[in-house]
Amino acid sequence: MPEPSKLVAGLKRSGIREIGDLAAGMEGVISLQIGEPLFSTPPHIIDAACEAVKAGFTKYTPNSGLPSVRAVIARRLNEDYQLKLTPENVVLTVGGIGALASAIRALTDAGDEVLIPDPGWPNYEMTVECADAVPRRYELDQARGFIPGIEDLEKLITPKTKVLLINSPSNPLGTVFPEAMMKELVDFARRYDLYIVSDEVYEKIIYDGKHASALSFDTDGRVVGVFSFSKTYAMTGWRVGYAVAAEPVARQIAKLQEAYVSSAAAVSQKAAEAAITGPQDCVETMRKAYEENRKVACQVLDSFGINYQKPLGAFYMWVEVNCEDSTEFAKRLLIEQKVAVAPGTTFGPSGKRHIRISLASPREAIREGLHRLGLMLKS
Repeated sequence: MPEPSKLVAGLKRSGIREIGDLAAGMEGVISLQIGEPLFSTPPHIIDAACEAVKAGFTKYTPNSGLPSVRAVIARRLNEDYQLKLTPENVVLTVGGIGALASAIRALTDAGDEVLIPDPGWPNYEMTVECADAVPRRYELDQARGFIPGIEDLEKLITPKTKVLLINSPSNPLGTVFPEAMMKELVDFARRYDLYIVSDEVYEKIIYDGKHASALSFDTDGRVVGVFSFSKTYAMTGWRVGYAVAAEPVARQIAKLQEAYVSSAAAVSQKAAEAAITGPQDCVETMRKAYEENRKVACQVLDSFGINYQKPLGAFYMWVEVNCEDSTEFAKRLLIEQKVAVAPGTTFGPSGKRHIRISLASPREAIREGLHRLGLMLKS
């Protein structure tokens, strides 16, 4: 019997899922590790999906997605970021991860190098390796506010560097790139003739300042924006996201949809259309709840004197726990205190002394879970 793929066998498993699996076999666990919105999908989106099913949206769609959905997405982005997109720039995907993986695969060949953030979402490394490309980490230095340093990026450039992957608002850090920083990164990519894949799935979850999109500074079609309905509209299970790119790149991403998934589910696309065109007060309600959860988390951590990065966006908090292996720390916290958190090491080597908690958890769970964390760190 031949062996399965060595490439796939060699992929690292997400530490978030590892802790989740351990917690699944235990009773009474406070779960703070998963980036799952606290809310159910808003009723008007569900109603629209039900009507779409009755209207016959139960079949294949074009690889790029339904034209009406692509049109409202292009219009929304044009209004938000003063762009000039058309539906041909938009490809509907199976979640934001579908947009990310397809973009990386469409832009790279075997051996090409992709610069990814450290710390950064573990799926970045996985999607790069699945494309047979090479991930090279750039460290986000705490002393610089976890913002990329152009001089650090320049040191990593080689003749094989093809893509710079950026993420704002950040998972796991909650940092939000200033507009000047975003422009500088796009200018950097232009100077070294790189593509940028810009993960902006938390664009609507901002507490301080405002989100700047890399697409706003793209003058020559080198930016691919990655977006999702999962976080903004509490639609994780609907599995619908989208990539935004210059038409030549968008066509390649759409081609990959045929190879991997054919298309995003028709009913999910119609639900997404209703999300964009319907009332937006639900987005603000959720954002405010996460902001209140941030306040509670800061109060508990401050009371114990625990260092953390106060998030400006997204719904995570990066907490320093002063250990040598945050995966082992997370396991011990789960066993001793029944609190599940994401170990920092799963986000990259620089996370060995940190954990990530989700502010999308119930408020009292955050309060009690962080209280138990504080007690363990004091003992």
